[in-house]
Amino acid sequence: MRHLRLLLLVSACLALALPAGAALRVGRLKYGGGGDWYANPSSVPNLLKFAREQTTLDLPEQPDVVTLADDKLMDYALLFATGHGKIAFTAAEAARLRRYLLSGGFLHVDDNYGLDETLRPALRAVFPDLALTEIPFSHPLYHGVFDFPQGLPKIHEHHGGPPHGYGIIHENRVVLFYSYNTDLSDGWESPEVHNDPPDRRLAALRMGLNLVVYALTH
Repeated sequence: MRHLRLLLLVSACLALALPAGAALRVGRLKYGGGGDWYANPSSVPNLLKFAREQTTLDLPEQPDVVTLADDKLMDYALLFATGHGKIAFTAAEAARLRRYLLSGGFLHVDDNYGLDETLRPALRAVFPDLALTEIPFSHPLYHGVFDFPQGLPKIHEHHGGPPHGYGIIHENRVVLFYSYNTDLSDGWESPEVHNDPPDRRLAALRMGLNLVVYALTH
């Protein structure tokens, strides 16, 4: 019942905030540096479908492909990014991403194995004044709709060991969430892609919905 009341409240608040007939805009970040930003193509569409099934949120079937130079960047409620290789931002892109995030935007980055080495310095260029810190298990991100008392679910072995959820926090709001050593967005992909057990995919989708709801309510 707590989850149902929360989702109804979220949906009502967002309906009041949006113009009549307007849908929430969701983007897939196309970044530079040579990494495969297009990895896991079924992941975000499956998450958006799950979110529509679990809530009354007016979410698109597909995310838009968005660059940091896009004229309509500020119109997006949230952005997703993943990949295995290098990620880099120009000085202008770093400034634009910072403005987007500090103006109410939200970015979820999921390391799909190999992104970490270049992501951390790229984020320091965006936020030289804010550190990437581990989000405590008590944070609302892990308890907004579904409870994850031990933090992120472990989807694939990746490096071995536990998964980690890091964030950039500005004025008590997580503006960027970075899931590491879990392959969370792999768990959103269609069942035949990785043949993950149904319970593992469900855990990944539920955690993803927590991220969507947090992004839209904070």
